Formats: sequence, C-alpha cells, structure tokens
Amino acid sequence: MAAEDSSKRDRFARKMTAILNAGALNLGIAIGYRTGLFDAMETLPEAGDADAMAAAAGLNRRYVEEWLGVMATGGIVELIPTPAGAPHYRLPPEHAAFLCRRADSVNLAVYTQEIPLLTRLALEPVIASFASGAGVPYRCYPEFQGFMNELAAAKHESLLVQRFLPSVNGGRLLERLRRGIRVCDLGRGQGVATRLMAEAFPESRFRGFDLDPEAIAEAAAAAHHRHLTNLSFEVRDAAHLSADPNLKGGFDFVTAFDAIHDQSRPLEALRGVLHLLAADGLFSMIDIAAESAHQDNLNHSMGPFLYTVSLLHCLPVGLNDGGAGLGMMWGRERALDLLAEAGFSRVEIVEMDFDPFNRHFQCRP
Repeated sequence: MAAEDSSKRDRFARKMTAILNAGALNLGIAIGYRTGLFDAMETLPEAGDADAMAAAAGLNRRYVEEWLGVMATGGIVELIPTPAGAPHYRLPPEHAAFLCRRADSVNLAVYTQEIPLLTRLALEPVIASFASGAGVPYRCYPEFQGFMNELAAAKHESLLVQRFLPSVNGGRLLERLRRGIRVCDLGRGQGVATRLMAEAFPESRFRGFDLDPEAIAEAAAAAHHRHLTNLSFEVRDAAHLSADPNLKGGFDFVTAFDAIHDQSRPLEALRGVLHLLAADGLFSMIDIAAESAHQDNLNHSMGPFLYTVSLLHCLPVGLNDGGAGLGMMWGRERALDLLAEAGFSRVEIVEMDFDPFNRHFQCRP
C-alpha cells in the first residue's frame, strides 16, 4: 500500500469542510429565496438589524435572526457591527443581482431549490435503484414540473423572443414566423415557450406535445385564458410520433428545450421529430452544454451540480420502463451520434452567449 501523502490528506479535509459549508449555504439561500427575504432586504434603504429584516419580509424575527447567521458567516450578506446593540445586516447590490426575483437579475438563487426538492422527492427511490438498476417514474416527481416551469418561464420570458428566435438559422426564421409557418414544441411542460411564440407571431400556428396530461391541461387553460386561437396542446408520447401518418411533414419548425435527454426512448423521439418535419423544415434541439465523457467535463463550471440533478432526476426517468437512460450530461458526441442515427443529415451546433448552460443543435432532414 502506497504511503499516505499528508499534504494531500489535509487539502482534502479542507475540501470536505468547504463542501459541508457550501451544502448548508445552498439550503440557506433556498430558504431566503422561497421566503422572499432577499427581495425584502434589497428594498431596505439602509442596513438594519434582524427586527428590520423580519418586519420587511413579514416573517418571524427569531427564524430570520438564525438565517442571518447562516448568510453572514457564509459571506452572502454583510454584517456591520454596531457600538451597542444588535448587529446590522446588508445585502450588497452585487449579490442581490444573483439572489432576487427582479426581472433584470441573473437569477441563480432559484437553482438552490433544485437539489433539496429532488432529494425530498426521489432520494430513496434512486438509492434503491442503484441495486436494482430500475428507473424512477415521473409520478415520483409531483412538484418538479412546477419548479421546472418556474425556471423555464424566467428564461423564456427574457430570452426566447428577444434573443433565441432571432439567432435561429442566421435570423432567417423570424421572417418565416411573421409570414406564418407551422411550429411544434416537444416536451413543453406547461407551455410557456409555445405561448410566448404564439403571442409574438399570430400568423403562425403552434402545437405543443407532452406526455403529462396535467401539464397539457394547464397549458391549454392558459392559452384559452389569453384567447390564443393559433395555439393548441395535445397529450402525445414523442416516441410514438412516427406512427401517426397524419403528422408526417406537418411542421416547418420543431423545438425541444432541454427535453430530449429525459426521454426513455430518445432515438425513437428523434425519429418522430424527423417524421414531423417538412422537407425544408428545421429542428432546434436545445440541450445542456457538456461533453459525453467524464474526463472532458472535469473543468465544467457546473459539472457536479448538473451531474447530481441528472442522477436524481434525468437518469432515473430516462431509465424508466427499460429506457435508454441518457441523463442530462449525455453530451455533444452522443447527441450527434443519435441525431445521425435518427436520420438527420445536417446538424450545426451553435453556442449561445446569452445561454451558456445550453447548446443549440440546428438539425435538418
């Protein structure tokens, strides 16, 4: 047995301490986000004590005081000692930009909810699946759909029409959408992206497909509430689209936002997309910016987080019913292989400076 490197041991001990503290801070930030404490702190004109923070947020003072201890020792809020009495606290504007709900923020705090939510919903089934190799069905994630809708809504409302669509096909898609084309969105959850496109381009017709009847019902109700007559939703399994002859060649543009990697039958789903597309159609597949091999993701800035989300959700739902189990981090190489196997002859990868977490695969028959 090789001699132990004491300096390496000490470095790892410090790393483990940092991991424990970071995990605790993630929970503390998630609580601050959910309760509105960060939003309340940002509205205060000056630093204040725990009483002021609790009053601004309408919360219990003692809980807020303990939470401020987490935030101050973690360097999230600034603690300002006072000559006499309780310390004051301040949320720096540079931090608020990442922690608050306001529209112009780079809202990273919302993601702190993800691991705690997935842990509560699926940790035990996933641990059991390590031995059995089984998947975990979608029904084990009853609240995750709502959380993902919150993420999608925040991103799509600020980027979809303003930045993403103008970037598709070198900007040429916009004119076609204005004139009127047929668009399908796959795995669209509660229909935020489809709704925004339908509102922006009334001459085009939009259809959203998803396997979840509840999500489809919510999306359809929202479209009806907004009187969007150019938008409809249907419960459909992407893996079975190619079996419907009425869908063949019926769409000029198909989108899938972070949806293909969750499919239990991704190859069949991609073949279904090809079945949907007109001869001159375009498929926009937006998926996580990663590589397929672990060693090529060692320097990924969000690697541990994304692999953990995949471990707790994307992989198990993809393995359900004997599925392929791609996982979120299936990566560029695997994606290109599957697209080619599905029959796409031309694929262009577009990096998006406005959405560095994802890559845009522009695919043609």
